Amino acid sequence: MKFDSKLLDLLSKFEELELEDVDLEIGDLEIWLQPPTGAVATPKIVAPPAVKPLELLKAKFSPPVQEYPGQILEVKLGATKTEGGSRGKSIVIGGEKSPAFYLFESSMLHPPVLSFDVFDTKIPLAKAVKMHVEEVVEDPAAWAKLSVDKFGAEMVNLHLVSVDPLVKDTSPQQAAKTVEEVLQAVDVPLAVGGSGDPGKDMVVFEKIAEASEGERLLFNSVTLDMDVERIGKAIEKHGHTTISFTSMDMAKARELNRRLYEVLPRERIVIDTTTAALGYGLDYAFSIMERTRLAGLLGDEELQHPMSSGTTNAWAAREAWMKMAPEWGPRELRGPIWETVTALTLLLTGVDYFMMMHPSAVKTVKEVVDKLTNVKKGSPERISDWVTVKI
Repeated sequence: MKFDSKLLDLLSKFEELELEDVDLEIGDLEIWLQPPTGAVATPKIVAPPAVKPLELLKAKFSPPVQEYPGQILEVKLGATKTEGGSRGKSIVIGGEKSPAFYLFESSMLHPPVLSFDVFDTKIPLAKAVKMHVEEVVEDPAAWAKLSVDKFGAEMVNLHLVSVDPLVKDTSPQQAAKTVEEVLQAVDVPLAVGGSGDPGKDMVVFEKIAEASEGERLLFNSVTLDMDVERIGKAIEKHGHTTISFTSMDMAKARELNRRLYEVLPRERIVIDTTTAALGYGLDYAFSIMERTRLAGLLGDEELQHPMSSGTTNAWAAREAWMKMAPEWGPRELRGPIWETVTALTLLLTGVDYFMMMHPSAVKTVKEVVDKLTNVKKGSPERISDWVTVKI
């Protein structure tokens, strides 16, 4: 196709040209793509040389602090001479504003108290325990004194087992005399337990409450099987405190406390929801105690009380005292370990008052409590090699 030169010259002055009503007839159409004169090489990425870090990454950590609407009541145990009693000092338990050892949320006003169990009559004891108290098992006053002078007992928990009608059926008067002998032998606060017979324990407690007026004893314990109003009035009248004991049931704990409130000030009550030994329901005991404490902190006034644990129940586990296969280890060590683990587990629920038996178990738990309540600032350089450390 040829175009006139003038037409081409005219068209060259325009950058674009639009054709209307034009038909193009094309045969074969070939398109040629001219390759570039030289291929472009993809740049090679070179990784930087590995650099060994010289220190840990620094990051600020802020604990998740939470405030709780409730607070655990404080209960004072034992009365000094100026308070109307004869104890060398009083002990206060409770007062928590946060879960156990949450020191980043609030300080612990009163550390847990560890008491030694003493019995008013000779009872079967595991060999690991008996070897420490064999010379005093028939003298509760001497047993209590040994616990304080040799083992450093903060409190003594006297069990009046002999008052049981099926044991010796000791009279309330004789039981009160035994309590008086123990009070004269030691000057630490005293807890007094019964035999487990609700009828007999109630009349025994009434007599002891009257005879020991002003000493601010901790009675162990009032139960739903007793005449709660009657025994509560006796405890209140003579200035004592009590453990409110129920069996792993928060509803029953609330019920018993409500009945006690009618005759006894709330700050005179400690709760015990039952301690089960390691391997024999410890997980259930832990769950109930933890829920009880959290309920109190969250505002449940019927559960805002210090908690008690009969940790000596650990010795009811046969693994704590029986001869067993060699892989179980010597029972002289196994028993104290069984009691220690039971106590340490419940320590984390917020238990304030422990009733224990073996000196080594008490010492170990005491050391743990001291370390947890006297936290010092850590040294990062001492733990920076934790990944490769060998024990």
